[in-house]
Order: sequence, then C-alpha cells, then structure tokens
Amino acid sequence: MQKKMNIKKGDTVMVITGESKGQKGRVLEVDRNKDRAIVEGVNMVFKHSKPKTKTPQGGIVKKEAPIHISNLMLVDPSGGKPTRSGRRLNEKNKLVRYSKKSGEEIK
Repeated sequence: MQKKMNIKKGDTVMVITGESKGQKGRVLEVDRNKDRAIVEGVNMVFKHSKPKTKTPQGGIVKKEAPIHISNLMLVDPSGGKPTRSGRRLNEKNKLVRYSKKSGEEIK
C-alpha cells in the first residue's frame, strides 16, 4: 500500500527550506516511494547531454530536480500563504482536503 501524502500533483506549493526557500510553483510529479516531488521552476539543475540524432548539438539543459516533501508546504487558496492541510467530510459525505489556516477546501 502506498503512503498518504498531503501534497498531490497539480497543487500549488511553497518551498519552506533549502536553496529555493520562498519560491512557489505547481507540483508536476510526486514520487511516493522516495517522498519527493518535482515542482515547476524550483530546484533547477543543469543536465549535460551528449550529441545524438535528435539533438546533434548536445549541450546543457536546465531542468527541475526532485525536492523532498518535507521541504514543501501547501499554499492557501485564498491567502496565498503556506498552510497545513486536513481532511474532513463535505456536504456530500465525501472526504476532502481543507486549509487549516482559512478552513477553505483545497481543490
């Protein structure tokens, strides 16, 4: 069984510690086994690629590297500040995530 995560693909998150501290971005991918996520525009690294038929020039490519989940925090949909999340039942008896700061549902 896979672990429950408070961050999902498509969420807006803020980096709370590390080199990219304070940056916000959208989660592109979550690796549950390694507790890591790839966030758009955060933790950029340079990847050196050899010349191939597709890219005859080769060169240096800038791309996002995975960042540990513990260094990320969900952004409150209303305030734009980092918040913790919880789970509760909504009117339709469905379990949804909500922001503990504002009480608003996280889509």
